[in-house]
Amino acid sequence: MPIAFSPCPNDTFVFHALVHGLVPGAPQLDVTYADIDITNRLAAGPDGLDVMKISYAALPWVLGDYALLPCGGALGRGCGPLVLTAGAATPADLAGKRVAVPSDRSTAYLLFRLWAAQTIPGGVGEIVVMPFHEIMPAVRDGAIDAGLVIHEARFTYPNYGLTMLTDLGSWWETDTGLPIPLGAIVIRRSLLPERDKLAGWIRASVEYAWAHPEASRGYVLEHSQELAPEVVQAHIDLYVNSFTAELGEDGYAAVEALLGRAAKDGLVPAFDLILLR
Repeated sequence: MPIAFSPCPNDTFVFHALVHGLVPGAPQLDVTYADIDITNRLAAGPDGLDVMKISYAALPWVLGDYALLPCGGALGRGCGPLVLTAGAATPADLAGKRVAVPSDRSTAYLLFRLWAAQTIPGGVGEIVVMPFHEIMPAVRDGAIDAGLVIHEARFTYPNYGLTMLTDLGSWWETDTGLPIPLGAIVIRRSLLPERDKLAGWIRASVEYAWAHPEASRGYVLEHSQELAPEVVQAHIDLYVNSFTAELGEDGYAAVEALLGRAAKDGLVPAFDLILLR
Protein backbone atom coordinates (compact mmCIF):
# COMPACT_ATOMS: atom_id res chain seq x y z
CA MET A 1 0.00 0.00 0.00
CA PRO A 2 1.51 3.37 -1.00
CA ILE A 3 1.75 5.78 1.94
CA ALA A 4 3.50 9.09 2.58
CA PHE A 5 4.39 10.54 5.95
CA SER A 6 7.12 12.75 7.33
CA PRO A 7 10.49 11.63 8.73
CA CYS A 8 9.62 13.43 11.98
CA PRO A 9 9.97 11.35 15.16
CA ASN A 10 6.26 11.23 15.92
CA ASP A 11 5.41 9.76 12.49
CA THR A 12 8.22 7.19 12.43
CA PHE A 13 7.36 6.18 16.01
CA VAL A 14 3.68 5.71 15.10
CA PHE A 15 4.25 3.81 11.86
CA HIS A 16 7.31 1.75 12.85
CA ALA A 17 5.36 -1.46 13.51
CA LEU A 18 3.36 -1.17 10.29
CA VAL A 19 6.44 -0.44 8.19
CA HIS A 20 8.30 -3.40 9.68
CA GLY A 21 5.56 -6.03 9.34
CA LEU A 22 4.78 -6.21 13.05
CA VAL A 23 1.00 -5.72 12.72
CA PRO A 24 -0.75 -9.03 11.92
CA GLY A 25 -2.78 -8.99 8.72
CA ALA A 26 -1.59 -5.56 7.59
CA PRO A 27 -0.32 -5.12 4.02
CA GLN A 28 3.26 -4.24 3.19
CA LEU A 29 3.72 -0.48 2.99
CA ASP A 30 5.52 1.34 0.19
CA VAL A 31 6.68 4.41 2.13
CA THR A 32 7.51 7.84 0.77
CA TYR A 33 9.13 10.09 3.39
CA ALA A 34 8.27 13.72 2.74
CA ASP A 35 7.82 16.87 4.77
CA ILE A 36 4.23 17.90 5.25
CA ASP A 37 4.36 20.86 2.87
CA ILE A 38 5.24 18.36 0.12
CA THR A 39 2.46 15.93 1.03
CA ASN A 40 -0.01 18.82 1.19
CA ARG A 41 0.80 19.66 -2.43
CA LEU A 42 0.75 16.01 -3.51
CA ALA A 43 -2.69 15.44 -2.00
CA ALA A 44 -4.05 18.47 -3.87
CA GLY A 45 -2.73 17.26 -7.24
CA PRO A 46 -2.90 14.20 -9.49
CA ASP A 47 0.08 12.43 -7.88
CA GLY A 48 -1.28 11.91 -4.38
CA LEU A 49 -0.71 8.51 -2.77
CA ASP A 50 -3.44 6.21 -1.41
CA VAL A 51 -2.70 7.14 2.22
CA MET A 52 -0.99 10.36 3.29
CA LYS A 53 -0.08 12.47 6.29
CA ILE A 54 -1.11 16.06 5.59
CA SER A 55 -1.82 19.15 7.62
CA TYR A 56 -5.36 19.53 8.91
CA ALA A 57 -5.20 22.99 7.36
CA ALA A 58 -4.90 21.39 3.91
CA LEU A 59 -8.03 19.27 4.29
CA PRO A 60 -10.48 21.77 2.72
CA TRP A 61 -8.55 21.58 -0.57
CA VAL A 62 -8.61 17.76 -0.77
CA LEU A 63 -11.82 16.54 0.89
CA GLY A 64 -13.32 15.76 -2.51
CA ASP A 65 -10.67 13.09 -3.06
CA TYR A 66 -9.58 12.11 0.46
CA ALA A 67 -11.34 11.11 3.66
CA LEU A 68 -10.02 11.67 7.17
CA LEU A 69 -8.92 8.68 9.23
CA PRO A 70 -9.80 8.80 12.95
CA CYS A 71 -6.30 7.83 14.10
CA GLY A 72 -2.58 8.11 13.38
CA GLY A 73 -2.44 11.89 13.21
CA ALA A 74 -1.29 14.60 15.59
CA LEU A 75 -3.52 16.64 17.86
CA GLY A 76 -2.68 17.77 21.31
CA ARG A 77 -2.41 20.27 24.07
CA GLY A 78 0.71 22.22 24.96
CA CYS A 79 2.17 21.55 21.51
CA GLY A 80 1.26 24.60 19.50
CA PRO A 81 3.40 26.71 17.18
CA LEU A 82 5.34 29.68 18.50
CA VAL A 83 5.80 33.23 17.25
CA LEU A 84 9.42 34.24 17.82
CA THR A 85 11.22 37.59 17.72
CA ALA A 86 14.83 38.63 18.17
CA GLY A 87 14.01 40.63 21.30
CA ALA A 88 11.16 41.51 23.61
CA ALA A 89 8.06 42.55 21.65
CA THR A 90 4.30 42.88 21.89
CA PRO A 91 1.72 41.81 19.31
CA ALA A 92 1.22 45.46 18.36
CA ASP A 93 4.90 45.62 17.37
CA LEU A 94 4.16 43.23 14.48
CA ALA A 95 1.73 45.63 12.80
CA GLY A 96 2.88 46.02 9.20
CA LYS A 97 5.98 43.86 9.76
CA ARG A 98 7.42 40.90 7.81
CA VAL A 99 6.68 37.48 9.30
CA ALA A 100 8.19 34.20 8.07
CA VAL A 101 6.05 31.05 8.03
CA PRO A 102 7.03 27.51 7.00
CA SER A 103 3.88 27.00 4.91
CA ASP A 104 0.68 28.80 4.03
CA ARG A 105 -1.29 25.55 4.17
CA SER A 106 -0.54 24.56 7.73
CA THR A 107 -2.36 24.60 11.04
CA ALA A 108 0.38 26.88 12.33
CA TYR A 109 -0.41 29.39 9.59
CA LEU A 110 -4.16 29.29 10.25
CA LEU A 111 -3.62 29.74 13.98
CA PHE A 112 -1.28 32.64 13.34
CA ARG A 113 -3.72 34.38 11.00
CA LEU A 114 -6.66 33.86 13.39
CA TRP A 115 -4.57 35.12 16.33
CA ALA A 116 -3.24 38.10 14.37
CA ALA A 117 -6.75 39.14 13.35
CA GLN A 118 -7.66 39.35 17.04
CA THR A 119 -4.50 40.88 18.46
CA ILE A 120 -2.48 42.89 15.88
CA PRO A 121 -3.99 46.29 15.08
CA GLY A 122 -4.20 46.61 11.30
CA GLY A 123 -2.64 43.16 10.82
CA VAL A 124 0.87 42.13 9.85
CA GLY A 125 2.60 43.24 6.69
CA GLU A 126 4.24 40.73 4.37
CA ILE A 127 3.96 36.98 4.97
CA VAL A 128 7.11 35.26 3.70
CA VAL A 129 7.01 31.49 3.13
CA MET A 130 10.45 30.16 4.03
CA PRO A 131 11.96 26.70 4.56
CA PHE A 132 11.48 25.72 8.18
CA HIS A 133 15.19 25.43 8.98
CA GLU A 134 15.90 28.97 7.70
CA ILE A 135 13.33 30.79 9.84
CA MET A 136 15.11 31.05 13.19
CA PRO A 137 18.44 32.18 11.68
CA ALA A 138 16.55 34.78 9.61
CA VAL A 139 14.85 36.19 12.71
CA ARG A 140 18.13 36.14 14.65
CA ASP A 141 19.93 37.99 11.86
CA GLY A 142 17.21 40.60 11.39
CA ALA A 143 16.21 39.54 7.87
CA ILE A 144 12.67 38.92 9.18
CA ASP A 145 10.81 40.70 11.96
CA ALA A 146 9.21 37.56 13.42
CA GLY A 147 9.02 33.86 12.66
CA LEU A 148 6.36 31.20 13.05
CA VAL A 149 7.96 27.90 14.10
CA ILE A 150 6.75 24.39 14.83
CA HIS A 151 7.91 20.98 16.08
CA GLU A 152 11.40 20.78 17.57
CA ALA A 153 11.85 24.56 17.41
CA ARG A 154 9.74 24.65 20.58
CA PHE A 155 12.78 23.17 22.33
CA THR A 156 15.65 24.73 20.39
CA TYR A 157 14.76 28.40 19.82
CA PRO A 158 16.72 29.63 22.89
CA ASN A 159 19.86 28.37 21.13
CA TYR A 160 19.32 31.16 18.57
CA GLY A 161 18.89 33.83 21.25
CA LEU A 162 15.23 34.32 20.30
CA THR A 163 12.27 35.33 22.42
CA MET A 164 8.81 33.77 22.35
CA LEU A 165 6.23 36.44 21.64
CA THR A 166 3.30 34.05 21.96
CA ASP A 167 2.46 30.37 22.15
CA LEU A 168 -0.37 29.96 19.66
CA GLY A 169 -1.30 26.62 21.19
CA SER A 170 -1.95 28.23 24.56
CA TRP A 171 -3.94 30.98 22.84
CA TRP A 172 -6.06 28.43 20.95
CA GLU A 173 -6.70 26.27 24.02
CA THR A 174 -7.67 29.30 26.12
CA ASP A 175 -9.91 30.62 23.36
CA THR A 176 -11.67 27.34 22.55
CA GLY A 177 -10.92 24.81 25.28
CA LEU A 178 -10.01 22.37 22.50
CA PRO A 179 -6.80 20.60 21.43
CA ILE A 180 -4.80 21.76 18.43
CA PRO A 181 -5.31 19.86 15.16
CA LEU A 182 -1.91 19.49 13.51
CA GLY A 183 -1.38 16.51 11.20
CA ALA A 184 -4.11 14.32 9.67
CA ILE A 185 -3.96 10.87 8.08
CA VAL A 186 -6.14 10.67 4.98
CA ILE A 187 -7.16 7.88 2.60
CA ARG A 188 -8.44 8.14 -0.94
CA ARG A 189 -12.23 8.08 -1.06
CA SER A 190 -12.02 5.37 -3.71
CA LEU A 191 -10.58 3.15 -0.93
CA LEU A 192 -13.24 3.93 1.69
CA PRO A 193 -14.21 0.24 2.03
CA GLU A 194 -10.69 -0.25 3.49
CA ARG A 195 -10.88 2.67 5.91
CA ASP A 196 -11.89 0.70 9.01
CA LYS A 197 -9.24 -1.96 8.36
CA LEU A 198 -6.54 0.64 7.87
CA ALA A 199 -7.60 2.49 11.01
CA GLY A 200 -7.34 -0.76 12.95
CA TRP A 201 -3.85 -1.45 11.64
CA ILE A 202 -2.70 2.07 12.50
CA ARG A 203 -4.13 1.79 16.04
CA ALA A 204 -2.32 -1.52 16.43
CA SER A 205 0.92 0.15 15.29
CA VAL A 206 0.44 2.94 17.85
CA GLU A 207 -0.26 0.45 20.62
CA TYR A 208 2.85 -1.55 19.65
CA ALA A 209 4.97 1.61 19.75
CA TRP A 210 3.75 2.42 23.26
CA ALA A 211 4.22 -1.15 24.47
CA HIS A 212 7.70 -1.52 22.93
CA PRO A 213 9.25 1.99 22.87
CA GLU A 214 12.80 0.67 22.39
CA ALA A 215 11.85 -1.30 19.26
CA SER A 216 11.47 1.79 17.11
CA ARG A 217 14.45 3.75 18.47
CA GLY A 218 16.90 2.96 15.66
CA TYR A 219 14.31 3.62 12.94
CA VAL A 220 13.24 6.89 14.53
CA LEU A 221 16.79 8.16 14.99
CA GLU A 222 17.72 7.15 11.43
CA HIS A 223 15.10 9.57 10.09
CA SER A 224 15.27 12.26 12.76
CA GLN A 225 17.44 14.67 10.77
CA GLU A 226 20.30 14.70 13.29
CA LEU A 227 18.16 15.72 16.26
CA ALA A 228 19.59 14.97 19.70
CA PRO A 229 18.03 11.85 21.28
CA GLU A 230 16.51 13.86 24.11
CA VAL A 231 14.84 16.21 21.61
CA VAL A 232 13.54 13.21 19.67
CA GLN A 233 11.97 11.78 22.83
CA ALA A 234 10.45 15.13 23.80
CA HIS A 235 8.99 15.37 20.29
CA ILE A 236 7.37 11.93 20.59
CA ASP A 237 6.06 12.60 24.09
CA LEU A 238 4.45 15.83 22.90
CA TYR A 239 2.83 14.72 19.66
CA VAL A 240 1.91 11.05 20.20
CA ASN A 241 -1.00 10.87 22.63
CA SER A 242 -4.55 9.57 23.06
CA PHE A 243 -5.71 11.53 19.99
CA THR A 244 -3.21 9.55 17.91
CA ALA A 245 -5.02 6.34 18.79
CA GLU A 246 -8.54 7.78 18.50
CA LEU A 247 -9.61 11.23 17.35
CA GLY A 248 -12.76 11.13 19.47
CA GLU A 249 -15.40 13.82 19.85
CA ASP A 250 -12.96 16.42 21.24
CA GLY A 251 -10.67 15.80 18.30
CA TYR A 252 -13.42 16.18 15.71
CA ALA A 253 -14.70 19.29 17.51
CA ALA A 254 -11.22 20.82 17.36
CA VAL A 255 -10.91 20.17 13.62
CA GLU A 256 -14.37 21.57 12.94
CA ALA A 257 -13.64 24.68 15.05
CA LEU A 258 -10.31 25.41 13.35
CA LEU A 259 -11.43 24.83 9.77
CA GLY A 260 -14.86 26.38 10.33
CA ARG A 261 -13.27 29.61 11.61
CA ALA A 262 -10.69 29.59 8.84
CA ALA A 263 -13.37 29.14 6.15
CA LYS A 264 -15.43 31.97 7.67
CA ASP A 265 -12.38 34.26 7.47
CA GLY A 266 -11.63 33.21 3.89
CA LEU A 267 -8.35 31.48 4.79
CA VAL A 268 -9.44 28.13 3.30
CA PRO A 269 -12.08 27.17 0.73
CA ALA A 270 -15.63 26.76 1.98
CA PHE A 271 -16.58 23.09 2.49
CA ASP A 272 -19.27 20.91 4.03
CA LEU A 273 -18.27 20.01 7.61
CA ILE A 274 -19.99 16.65 7.22
CA LEU A 275 -17.13 15.56 4.94
CA LEU A 276 -14.84 15.53 7.98
CA ARG A 277 -16.73 12.53 9.35
